[in-house]
Amino acid sequence: MAQIEVHSPDFDDDDFIPRRHGHDDENVSPALEWEGVPGNAAELLLMCEDPDAPSGTFLHWLVTGIEPTATRVAENDTPPGGREWPNDFGDTGWAGPAPPPGDHAHHYVFSVFALSTPIELPADPSADDVHRAAEDIILARGTLTGLFKR
Repeated sequence: MAQIEVHSPDFDDDDFIPRRHGHDDENVSPALEWEGVPGNAAELLLMCEDPDAPSGTFLHWLVTGIEPTATRVAENDTPPGGREWPNDFGDTGWAGPAPPPGDHAHHYVFSVFALSTPIELPADPSADDVHRAAEDIILARGTLTGLFKR
């Protein structure tokens, strides 16, 4: 599988995400940049999930239908062509980190997938639903992991 390089001008891989992106602060999505998308991609998918959540993987952001030629998303924006889906807080779009107060630093995994065909999802998909639906149509993938603690 090809590799997509994912970066953010807001934080480095395995570093802390600035507080302004947190759910209890400004709750703005971080800027992201990526490169290495295969030329035959039909669409890109972006998601952010917290695998450390007490109730299981928590979906913070899901965007599908992103133009395959897109290479970035600005802070507090939606990628070109993207459709934002409900997050596990029950809102549509970005929902910033909000681990339980006093809990260890949680990992927030931002993934960019290049897909061979448009993804088909149920009306209110979980992170597991997304992974199952994308499993056989992923051409390339990249991740950036940020940390957050309250």
